[in-house]
Amino acid sequence: MSLRIERRSGPVFAALAILAAGFAAEIGHALASRPATQARLAEEARLVRVLGLTDIALFTEARYTRHPSQADLNTPFQDHPLAFDHFPSGSLMPAPDLPTSGRMGFSEEEFAK
Repeated sequence: MSLRIERRSGPVFAALAILAAGFAAEIGHALASRPATQARLAEEARLVRVLGLTDIALFTEARYTRHPSQADLNTPFQDHPLAFDHFPSGSLMPAPDLPTSGRMGFSEEEFAK
């Protein structure tokens, strides 16, 4: 009689080897595409500078979470002061620290042009 003990760790080690190979492939791809990514980011930064774009749109749900620098303080409570926020992004976007002056940051000279 031969007693053969089967080890069930073979598939686990095979899965770990596949995951390690995938991780190595991701690292290799990131390193290989780094110059192209840096060139793209530099071009996008130049485009933002030339066009004078504002903040990025962080969320697409509510207007007070799209551009936080241009939202007024009472917009999340437009239905009722104690109403719950309708959108999940409202819980991720913190309220501004201090009230703003209501100006968009342009000087009088720039606004007069």
